[in-house]
Amino acid sequence: MRYRRDSVFLALILSCCMGAAAQAVAPLAPSESIQNLNNVKAQLRAYHDCTRPTVCYQHDLDVQADRAIAFLHRRVLHPSTEEKLALILDIDETTLSNYDEMAGADFAYDSARFNAWVDSAQAPAIAGTLRLYKEAQRLGVAVFFLTGRTESQRAVTEQNLRNVGFDNWQQLILRQTDEESTSALDYKSAARGRIAASGYKIILNVGDQWSDLRGKPLAEYSVKYPDPFYFLK
Repeated sequence: MRYRRDSVFLALILSCCMGAAAQAVAPLAPSESIQNLNNVKAQLRAYHDCTRPTVCYQHDLDVQADRAIAFLHRRVLHPSTEEKLALILDIDETTLSNYDEMAGADFAYDSARFNAWVDSAQAPAIAGTLRLYKEAQRLGVAVFFLTGRTESQRAVTEQNLRNVGFDNWQQLILRQTDEESTSALDYKSAARGRIAASGYKIILNVGDQWSDLRGKPLAEYSVKYPDPFYFLK
């Protein structure tokens, strides 16, 4: 009799468990395919800090900088004495890193906070770009900094660049008041046009946004740095 009671009890337990396992779940909403924001932020931090296998921001920056340097060596191997060669460098996330500010703001953009960071002139250099910059100087290629920062930030930007090892550039181009509403692509294309019109052959252009590189006139060779932190049109 006891065996029979135990068997019945066990059957009830199994029935309950099987019912729970077979519980129906409604179809997921299409938006479930969008990554959770907290997970994305965790991925950004891991990428920057190189804490996950095979994904490392610094490694990727170095690879792209090395590609730019290799092109520079090939291009100036037999330079024409009549050519004035130019390298164009973006600043934010190409020459200087704003990661400390971005991570401190939890990857939210606040113009007042970011401008205060720029004014502090403490952004560190991106090491690969500094190597590229020094090599361009050694090879006699003029360096133009072309940034979306505004003219009011010229002094602090120059100070920051010099603090981390950049000096003797050809020109630092910043947005003027009448250009502040212009898209990044149109603004940078127009600036490259003025550089070309002044007699320079733009052989290399390096930036972290497609808007740094696209639009006419194009450089002979363009190198895009990775930037999963923000996007500019």
